[in-house]
Amino acid sequence: MTGVRVTVPASTANLGSGFDALGMALGIHDEVEFEVRRDGLVVEVSGAGAGEVPRDGSHLVVRAFRAACARLGADVPGLRLRCRNAIPHARGLGSSAGAVVAGVAAAYALAGHELDTSALQLAAEFEGHADNAAAAMFGGVVVAWTRGERFHAVRLEPHPALAPVVLVPEQESSTTTTRGLLPASVPHADAAFAAARSALAVHALTADPALLVDALDDRLHEPYREPAWPETFALVRALREAGVAAAVSGAGPTVLALPEDGKLPEEVEVGGFTAHHVPVEAAGVRVAPLG
Repeated sequence: MTGVRVTVPASTANLGSGFDALGMALGIHDEVEFEVRRDGLVVEVSGAGAGEVPRDGSHLVVRAFRAACARLGADVPGLRLRCRNAIPHARGLGSSAGAVVAGVAAAYALAGHELDTSALQLAAEFEGHADNAAAAMFGGVVVAWTRGERFHAVRLEPHPALAPVVLVPEQESSTTTTRGLLPASVPHADAAFAAARSALAVHALTADPALLVDALDDRLHEPYREPAWPETFALVRALREAGVAAAVSGAGPTVLALPEDGKLPEEVEVGGFTAHHVPVEAAGVRVAPLG
């Protein structure tokens, strides 16, 4: 193949107490075309991030693609990249993980390789954790973990009744900044609370969504990030008080809601946020030949 089209989904991570461990793919997609050329680099971007992201070798998709080519021993002298982005940038919906997975998936396809554990390892190295990358790569619900310096993940089948609503504000986030708000340690009682809730979240997301209100409650990271996004946390609390399972999506500021009927309560004020009803993406990243 001399070119591929990659479709990669958004993702939401942490899912309450599943910090750096739980992720879920969402039906918002970036589409990236990779065309191999004899030389040079051309980067075209439309949609989310257009006019803001770099259009040279520092573009995240290009960096991930080149890193994967180097890992595979593939020689791609020139590249034309066309990015049509729908995933909001810097909102806690896995835009950077999607970009990395798109680059890695394209390199593997052009080199004639299937995506495997080495592809996840490379993508997670860019992120520093595997929850968003695994969700974008495999789809569905994922549980991610590390063993030594190796990243691992397993895909789980999401419950068919899940009906995510993402509430996206205008302001952008920086994961680096919000991670800086987290303490070096937490009380033992909070750690025990988080362990129980993250285990319950796995069950609720795959077998019994009625338990999601309890499952998405968190003491591990959300309370420490509230100063960065007071409106986000006020909305999370309002949704929970109305009986809707809700959590901060990733590092924020987007709110993930999982209402049982797919509808938000009319009494909850969502001013300042745009609600998007999106399905869980089951397939993960998809690659097809150009033409």
